Amino acid sequence: MTKNVTLTMNGVEVKAREGMTILEAAGSAGIFIPTLCHYPGLTSEGACRICLVKIEKKKKLHPACRTPVEDGMVVITDDAEIDQVRRVTLELILSDHDFNCLLCPKSGACRLQALVNRIGFDERRFNRLNRVAKDLPVDTSNPFFDFNPNKCIHCGICIRTCREIVGVDAINMAYRGYDLKVSTFGDQPFKESACVSCGECVERCPVGALIPKDVKHPTREVKTTCAYCGVGCGLYLGVRGDTIVKARGDHSNPVNRGELCVRGRSGYRFVHSPDRLSSPLVRAYDPLESKPQGINGAAESGKLLTRPLVKERGEFVEVSWEQAIKYLASTLVHYKGDQFAALSSAKCTNEENYLFQKFVRVVMGTNNIDHCARL
Repeated sequence: MTKNVTLTMNGVEVKAREGMTILEAAGSAGIFIPTLCHYPGLTSEGACRICLVKIEKKKKLHPACRTPVEDGMVVITDDAEIDQVRRVTLELILSDHDFNCLLCPKSGACRLQALVNRIGFDERRFNRLNRVAKDLPVDTSNPFFDFNPNKCIHCGICIRTCREIVGVDAINMAYRGYDLKVSTFGDQPFKESACVSCGECVERCPVGALIPKDVKHPTREVKTTCAYCGVGCGLYLGVRGDTIVKARGDHSNPVNRGELCVRGRSGYRFVHSPDRLSSPLVRAYDPLESKPQGINGAAESGKLLTRPLVKERGEFVEVSWEQAIKYLASTLVHYKGDQFAALSSAKCTNEENYLFQKFVRVVMGTNNIDHCARL
């Protein structure tokens, strides 16, 4: 059984579970502690040093994201000294950061920008710093996102995401000192690395270092289920007008808990493809007729379509679902056993695939069934 502890934070009594960090306990109590390198669900490294707090009877400041709570602990999360340390830390981070925030796609959603607005900085001291803007090449090789190392703050969130959530471990810190940067193995472009383009690192990046290509902000979101396979991942589709411009995972969905693969996050463009079928299409011909006839013949009472019908000029014609189902039923009735075979789809749910194989085996009387995702 989990033991609860009681601590005092800024003069307020806070109850927390044993094993929680000061940052987590503060969050549960509604007390704000700023941080850049922390992300829920990932291990904490204390890299940014923004979340430093005071603990009674201890000399130095401690990172709230890595310090576990203790019963009777007295914590101060904000005073003049802490505020000064945080301000200087921000100034050092900004000193070699790309400062063109106005044209940054992350502007308005950047955690660094938000903390600067909240904590502030000393303009005179900041101007005295020997600021040398980085001029590293931007990696645009990945078809779904760009990596701009000049905006990276070395928080390590992308690295921990790739290692702990995705399990690919495609990126890590490379080089030393001022040359330190996030890199793939051998410093290869993302497209040539082990990256699977899932976009989980892009979703968690607190600044504009990892940005999706063609950023467009939706005006509304629609909650739905990903149609790419039968797993049933929940997602929100961002819509602008009549166009889907963004997809993000649904954190409340128990299947994926907000995580998505490359298809779920970036594969929504097929919805607007001019080749996408939105209603059944049939092409067939009746060899007994000298003149091609329409699919409407399938709806005629007593007339069975035993062979495919071909429309005039060999073009597909649009039909209703009722016509398509009646055509299929009148055709399938002539085939049984090994005369029939079926191919299922990974885009169907597990329940739909179960019903489909049951229909093939029981109604059609055959085991000739296969699946496009068969291993």
